[in-house]
Parts: sequence; C-alpha cells; structure tokens
Amino acid sequence: MKIIKQLNLGTSLLLLSWCVQAQTTLINNIKGYTLDASGQHLAQFSALQFTDDKIDKLYQSDDNIATGKDWQVIDGKGATMLPGLIDAHGHVLSFGQSLMTADLVNSRSEQAAVKSTLVFAKANPTLAWITGRGWNQVQWPNKQFPSAQSLDKYFPDKPVWLRRVDGHAGWANSKAMQLAGITSSTKAPEGGDIIRDANGKPSGIFVDNAMALIEQKIPPLSIKQQKTILVKAMKALASMGLTSVHDAGIDSQNLAAFQQLSNEQQMPIRINAMLYLPSEGWQQTLAQGSFHSPDSMLNFNSVKIQADGALGSRGAALIEDYSDHPGHKGLLLHDKKSLNQYVNFAMAKGFQVNTHAIGDNANKIVLDLYQDAIKKHDSKALRHRVEHAQVLRIEDIPRFHQLGVIASMQATHATSDKNMAENRLGSERILGAYAWRKLLDANAIIAAGSDFPVESPNPFFGLHASMTRQDKNNQPDNGWYPAEKMTRLEAFKSFTLDAAYAGHQEQLIGSLLPGKKADFILLRDNYFTSEAEHIWQNIVLSTWVNGQKVYQAISK
Repeated sequence: MKIIKQLNLGTSLLLLSWCVQAQTTLINNIKGYTLDASGQHLAQFSALQFTDDKIDKLYQSDDNIATGKDWQVIDGKGATMLPGLIDAHGHVLSFGQSLMTADLVNSRSEQAAVKSTLVFAKANPTLAWITGRGWNQVQWPNKQFPSAQSLDKYFPDKPVWLRRVDGHAGWANSKAMQLAGITSSTKAPEGGDIIRDANGKPSGIFVDNAMALIEQKIPPLSIKQQKTILVKAMKALASMGLTSVHDAGIDSQNLAAFQQLSNEQQMPIRINAMLYLPSEGWQQTLAQGSFHSPDSMLNFNSVKIQADGALGSRGAALIEDYSDHPGHKGLLLHDKKSLNQYVNFAMAKGFQVNTHAIGDNANKIVLDLYQDAIKKHDSKALRHRVEHAQVLRIEDIPRFHQLGVIASMQATHATSDKNMAENRLGSERILGAYAWRKLLDANAIIAAGSDFPVESPNPFFGLHASMTRQDKNNQPDNGWYPAEKMTRLEAFKSFTLDAAYAGHQEQLIGSLLPGKKADFILLRDNYFTSEAEHIWQNIVLSTWVNGQKVYQAISK
C-alpha cells in the first residue's frame, strides 16, 4: 500500500512538472514598434520572444536567432506589432449592454430613433423594458430634444428608456414616467433637470441626476447576467486591439462580478476598476482596501467621482453662461462639501481619485479640491486624474503638471463635438477646450481613452482624431483647431505607456520590453507609416494578453 502511494505521488509530481513547464514563443517576420526604456523614443524590432506571460527579448532583422527545440515559432507574415492598446476611460458593462439594446448612434432624426427602437423591440418581444442608447439631438435637423409623445405612439403600454449618446440625459415615454410616478409637480433632484414643455409638463427628457428617477424603476441585473455581458464586452474590446481598459465608475456588485470572472480566469483583457462615488456601500468597499489579482488581470485602486454633466446636454458646469443659452451655466452634480468629502475619504484610504470634469467651472473646482487634499494627505504619488478635462481656463492648464494630476482625455470627443462646442462656449472659451497641445506643452500627461459607449471603443478612431483633429471623413481640412494636434508618437504614447502610467502599471504593460507582460497586437497596416487620414481604418489581426491569444481575425 505504501509503495502504491509513493508511485502515485511521484507520478503526480511528474505530471505537475510537465503542466507548469515554461512555454517559449517566438513571433518573427514582423514590423515591431515600441517605446524604449526611456519612454521617449521609438524602438523597432523584427521578432519578439516571450516565455509564458513575460517578454524575453526583442530581435533586430540582422540578429541570429537560435531557437530552442520546444519553442513555438509563429510567422508574423510581415504584420505590424504594437504594444496592446489601453483605453484609460471606458464603461465595460454599459458597452456590453449597448450590444444588447437598441443602438441609436446613427439616428439622424427623432423619428429615425423611434423607428430603430421599434425594430429592436419587435426583435425582442419578451423584454419588460425597452432600453437603448446613442441618440444625439445635435445631429438632428431641428437640434431639439425629443419628446415622450413620439415614443407613445408606438409604445403606449411598454416602458421605454433611451440614454443620450453621452449618458448624461435620458428619453422616457409616458409609460416609463407613469411607473416612476413622474407628474407635473415632480421636482428635479439637485444636480439634475427635468425638461418641461410649454405647459410645465415633463417632456420625457431627464438630465444627469434626474435620470435616476426613471432608472431606479428598471429591474437591476443579477451578477450572473452582468458576468455574461462583461465577457461579451471584453471579447469585443479585444477584437479592436484593446488589451486593457480602465472601467470608469462601477458599483460594488459590478466589482464583485469582475472578481468572480478573475477567479474563474474568464477575463480576456485587463481591467482597472474605478469604484463610483457615491454608490451603495462605497465606504465599506474602500475600507477593505485596494487589491490586485495575481495575474494582474483585475486591479482595483481608484475611484470615480462625477463633478458635472456633459457639454452636449448643457450639463457641463461653466463659470459664465452658455453662449447659446443665456442664463444657464450647467449643472454641478454635488455641492462642494459633498465633493470634498468624497475626494478626501478616498485619498485618506490610499485610493487614486479620478473625477469627471467637463466644464471650466467643474475643472477649476476639482483642481482646487485636489490641491488642498493632495497636500493634506501627501498623496501626489497616487497620480490623481481629471476625467475628460474638456473645457479649461488657460490659467488652469499648468496646474496639471504642478499637482501631478493626469489629464484623462478622449480625442474623439473633440471630433464629435466640433459641430456644437463653439456654439456652447463662444470663440474665447473654445481656446481652452480639447486643448491637447497646450496641456502637453505644459508637461501634463495625457492618458487616452474613448469613453465608450459614448464613442466607439475602437482605439484607431482615437489615434486618428489625436493626430488630425478630423472626423472619419477627414473634415475639416487641416483639422479643427489644428494647433492642438498631437504628433503620431504622442498619440501612440497616450494609448500605451501614458495610459499604463495612469493606472500605475507602466512597469508591467504599455511597452514591449524584456520583463514586461506579453500584451501586444498584430495589425494589417503599419501605424507609423500609413497616411494619417487612413489610421482609423486599420484592422486588428490578433490580440494577445499575458502571452495568450485572445482574439484572431477570421481570414477571408
């Protein structure tokens, strides 16, 4: 009996040794690009060697490569290799839901949005609520907010809730308002607005904090449902060349869903989670401290706070009136006392604080609060961030570098907003808006993202917009306020090493150097030699995370 036990133990150890035997892979015949060890200069290579999840070596075209007998050798077939791209500001669950709800992004009129919603509803007859996202009244001929009446014609008995493209306003039908108990006497909460018709009756449009009046009536997703949606979203993001995403504002249940996926090794890309403040149980969650999964696929060391709304829905908080809406300055979503409480509580617990600020008033308030709180908690090393940093007073721009605060910005916001931004801001304030060059020249770090599903998560759309200040039709000629363009290398860095820095991961990912994680993508077109106007059209051939292929394009 003892002999049998010893044999079984020996066999088990042999099998264990075989299972954990390191796998070395070489991908050759590639056009590889990465930032060098200084993080300032571009390095090129023709082959990449990695073992399991770590990079071993980069090779030049004239290097003699002595491959091991057990190596896996892959012919890159001349494809371009870049470090995995990082989106520093997206919303993974919302993006996943957008793949499973009415898509209104390309609706060119209120009637077209209603028609798209109706098509979706007919294809999904079992849904208790019809939800959707993506409408943008600025792109419609009359540029006016839609109304419940246009939905009521087709949805008299089923509640409908459609979020605006920026997520800062929602459009409800009368059934949804009825279920929420909305009447003419309903008052908007602080930091929100209920748009009313000429008779004072709610029109169906709810802005910022007022959206909760409707959304609290929508049945919440279970953790099981969230996990299914999150995996679907992460796989779609991987197909676009994203190997890491900073999820900008989740609640504790969403965090628990990610933790379960991480424990089950079901996460195709890396997630840096930001807990939304305030959300249910946020103080208890922060009191438990930050955590990092052993494989660094899931990290939680930051929070997301929202100071104001969005420019398109005139919710961004401005110092002076909107140029196209006299008497209106936008919305602060929290009073200064509450905002100060959230910032200081998070910093005291050792969390990086990332605050959404779009209007110049919101940005000034956030920088002022940061300045005091960073000094109080000696927390400059935590690399606090302003999410969007969209409309800045010129005199506030140098404060980012002075305070060590990162500007987490989304280039496609500029190319999407260019048709309305100057109307909202006027010819003077626009000079501090989407001001990438002014920030870079003031030594600020810009971490790039998309704010998906507000914009497409495709990072090549952002790279194109960063370099050209143009939309996908390459308009306007020479770009919108072209003096604010980034160089090709700066745009690349904002989606790689600087985005990794914004997540405290620059020693792990963001460039392809020995000892770092094998997160990379193979591309059809060469980002560094393609014409700038075609950058957005690049195709991802494969995506690798932790040395594992998580996406492969289907050959045609």
